[in-house]
Amino acid sequence: MKALILAAGQGTRIRPIHGRHPKCLIRVDDRTILDHQLQSLGLAGIHEVVIVVGYEKEQIIQHVRSNSCDYPPQISFIDNPSFAVTNNIYSLWLAQQLLWEESFVCLNSDVIFDPDILIPALRSTAPISMIVDPEWRDETMKVITSGNRVTHMNKRIPREICTGTYIGITAFSAEANLQLFAKLNKLVKADRVNEFFNVAVQQLADEGVHVGFTSTEGLPWAEIDDPSDLGFAQQHVFPKLTRAA
Repeated sequence: MKALILAAGQGTRIRPIHGRHPKCLIRVDDRTILDHQLQSLGLAGIHEVVIVVGYEKEQIIQHVRSNSCDYPPQISFIDNPSFAVTNNIYSLWLAQQLLWEESFVCLNSDVIFDPDILIPALRSTAPISMIVDPEWRDETMKVITSGNRVTHMNKRIPREICTGTYIGITAFSAEANLQLFAKLNKLVKADRVNEFFNVAVQQLADEGVHVGFTSTEGLPWAEIDDPSDLGFAQQHVFPKLTRAA
């Protein structure tokens, strides 16, 4: 299985902290968010990683090349030249040639997590499996589940009917991969390039594709979108990740 990291965005909400650096290169302790991600992927048994870059891409490429001995052995890059006017649906669409007919796990470049969170998702038999925290968190994608399926996903799902919080990591089987990219091709052709790729996943769920989920089971994770997210991560997540490592 491969991993795909979507790291093309500009991260404008947290720019007062990171300046001209890509968000994934924010240092949260002695390492960057990207360092933590790549370490966690390696510990989860993933040895091939594709990173979609865009904003300040050379900084990311140089950082990875300078620290390659600490990362999974195979890392490649895809350029999203339209990063300023597209969202992560377009970055995922660009990666299809490197992922075609393969299982992969897709993650946003601003999420940090205990590597044990990944294992159940990688072992899931569902064609698509989202990682969900049963607890509510503001400013993140929410989900509604029924049985062993995710039925709805949206940032605007109200708390009283929300089942959990999507942490920004999804595993796709090879079978679902083909369906996913067929759906992405239609959305991109319709110029819906400024959407989250979860729009395609929701459409597949509406058509009957089994979108499953696994739980974080209380293990630490954080999505870092703004300065308050970074403060939360530094106080409540990174110390736990350090002890686990």
